[in-house]
Amino acid sequence: MVFSSFIFLYLFLPLTVAVYFISPRTLRNGVLLSASVFFYAWGAPTLVIPLLISCSLDYVLSNYLSTNRKLAPQKRKLILALAITLNLSMLGYFKYANFFIEQLNTTLERLSLHPFSWVAVALPIGISFFTFQKISYLVDVYRGVTPVARNIFDYTLYVLLFPQLIAGPIVCYHDIAEQLTKRRETLPLFLSGVFRFCLGLGKKVLIADSMGSVADAVFALPDASLTTSWAWVGIVAYAYQIYFDFSGYSDMAIGLGAMFGLRFKENFNQPYISQTVTEFWRRWHISLTTFFREYLYFPLGGSRRSTVVTYRNLLLVFLLSGLWHGAAWTFILWGIFHGAFLILDRLFWLRLSRTIPAPVNTLITFIIILFGWSLFRAESLPEALHFMEILLGGTPSPYLPSPAGFIVDNRSSVIFLVATMLCFTPQFLPQARKQLLELRTELSIRRTLAYGGMSVVTLLLATTFLAARGHTPFLYFKF
Repeated sequence: MVFSSFIFLYLFLPLTVAVYFISPRTLRNGVLLSASVFFYAWGAPTLVIPLLISCSLDYVLSNYLSTNRKLAPQKRKLILALAITLNLSMLGYFKYANFFIEQLNTTLERLSLHPFSWVAVALPIGISFFTFQKISYLVDVYRGVTPVARNIFDYTLYVLLFPQLIAGPIVCYHDIAEQLTKRRETLPLFLSGVFRFCLGLGKKVLIADSMGSVADAVFALPDASLTTSWAWVGIVAYAYQIYFDFSGYSDMAIGLGAMFGLRFKENFNQPYISQTVTEFWRRWHISLTTFFREYLYFPLGGSRRSTVVTYRNLLLVFLLSGLWHGAAWTFILWGIFHGAFLILDRLFWLRLSRTIPAPVNTLITFIIILFGWSLFRAESLPEALHFMEILLGGTPSPYLPSPAGFIVDNRSSVIFLVATMLCFTPQFLPQARKQLLELRTELSIRRTLAYGGMSVVTLLLATTFLAARGHTPFLYFKF
């Protein structure tokens, strides 16, 4: 079930909200859990039982860790390792089995050996996200950062919470543990959540999907028609698509959480205004960066050890980040690409960038990110490298008009301009942006009317677009 589908917008969500708020406070977690199980079962009914069994094992092992703190450290580490391994094994099978079998069969065929017969494994939606949440819970309990969940239902709700189940933000357990049992729903927070949800819906339906049509058309062009000019149009359109698609989902998730009294941390903060790649990763997919920093980078020693070890840690983290996004060489190289630029930042660019005007730094960083998105968008490594070659002018007539001049129509051109303004101008209006996105505990009549009016207009526009084009899945659903 997709947030931007009619069945979610006009049936599932209103019904869930109604049942939730007419229920006694003691039953509201049960309502949310039931709705979340139904939400996941709608898209992957055969995977609900394995997921519930996995949650049960997590809860049993975390309870054992919590109640046996005097156990020998090595035994506690062994139990934690077992729990994490069970979760990573589930992720590894569903997400990477196809990739490894394909690579193995390719090798066997080159050696003139018979390849394995293999039935492709379907990827459960959201598995990369909820696996990391489950790991954060286990590690937090092991470290004593937070107490074990009071019962298995609260823990399962944490894992399956439908507002952020499919594509994040990745919510670490210590950030939400208290809210699961002691949250307070208020009308201002609910209305702020509705507005934030509609804002995300507008970003997805009105901007991301339109930019996706442009990007798809460019990437589908044959080599004879794909000029350098069109390649740049396509990759910038894809950069806008993935940002407004993913940040739109995050806005919708944050808004949905607020409607039920839950506060999720921000996941994006104007990433394309970054002046270095290091800054970009402080602003892009913040919850993923936070997870890797707290649960991998710091345990490896972070930047506290030698320079060589620090660089190794950075490369390893971003290699795994690429692998987390998908089982393909393009994603692996994308992760290494970003890790390498973070190392270059530390080597000299952070110092050198201080001598360069900020707009120039932003442009340079954006171009680097665009080359990275070429890897992310391409279907294969040769395709990605060929596309980069075209970006650099590697075509016979790089600037001649393409037969595909109709790709960007008047509406797409306007949306392209709006996307550019939204990506790059809010740095000059930080206070206005903060006030617009802030989840509030109090609302004036004027702001209530403004939120309501903007929400209704955005919802109507999005509904019109959806009726005409249908809904499209969020890009990060496949991760």
